[in-house]
Amino acid sequence: MTLAVDIILVISGIAVLLLGGDFLVRGAVALANRAGISPLIVGLTVVAFGTSAPEMVVSAAAAISNAPGLAVGNIVGSNIANIFLVLGLPAILMPMATRAPGVGRNALIALAASVLFIALSWDRMLDLTDGLILGALIIVYVIYLAIGATRAKDDPVIAELTEAATVGDVPVSTGRMLFFLLVGIVALPIGANLIVEGASDIAALLGVSDAIIGLTIIAFGTSLPELATAAVAAMKRHSEVAIGNVIGSNIFNIFAVGGITGISAGLIRGGAPIAQEFFVLDFWVMLAAAVIAAVLVLTRRPIARVTGAVLFLGYCGYIAALAYTSLS
Repeated sequence: MTLAVDIILVISGIAVLLLGGDFLVRGAVALANRAGISPLIVGLTVVAFGTSAPEMVVSAAAAISNAPGLAVGNIVGSNIANIFLVLGLPAILMPMATRAPGVGRNALIALAASVLFIALSWDRMLDLTDGLILGALIIVYVIYLAIGATRAKDDPVIAELTEAATVGDVPVSTGRMLFFLLVGIVALPIGANLIVEGASDIAALLGVSDAIIGLTIIAFGTSLPELATAAVAAMKRHSEVAIGNVIGSNIFNIFAVGGITGISAGLIRGGAPIAQEFFVLDFWVMLAAAVIAAVLVLTRRPIARVTGAVLFLGYCGYIAALAYTSLS
């Protein structure tokens, strides 16, 4: 296939993937609400895992299809984009406060998750054991959120997930609910396969690793929902929603997406090899992003327009560095 066709495949795959994830979450929320499950539990389970479903499906499909660089690049690139791009760009439009309760704890958890992911990858392999460790930790994290919800109802991560379970265009009729679920279940793997096929071909045609495509195109595409949420929240002066969304997303990316990647690759291929190139730049940029987010939150310093511009330029510099190293 030509480069243009492959690019269309990837763009179409991202669109189908995001549509499928949205439909799956709405249908599952409707089903859970009908079963009488509380909004808090629905938010912490159905919404939390449903919104991470696109990244999980892409990384699992990439790992199974022997494109481990794409799988790991999706995780690492999304976490980098979430801090530098998703927080930086909206802050240029409207300064963002970081004083929301509970954000500091979640920022430290996100930082610890980044350190752990690098440590588990140190042997250049994300195997079944690593996947089970990360998978167990996402369960622990959800339980932590559930317990914390009883005494920290204003935690933005909890508040956002609970709100998503109670508002929005949730189908009411049984037929519409089943339709949403069916579309989500069918669209997710279709979108993931389009992305993996197109991205692998693009990497081959350009003579770059699939990790580069995962770190850039795929990571940017799967971060679009967070970017849209952050921009709207910043304009409405609800920056706590944006902060909670980004930090919660980064935690789920490492624990849930990393977990499913390690488990699927471990069961099918004995593990997902981690390319040496991740240790040259990408892991350290991801770690630096987690440190910067934690410092901003713990010092309660608002993300001013200048800070937002620095973050955004940092992301542009990172992408430029990837382009330079891949083409040199």
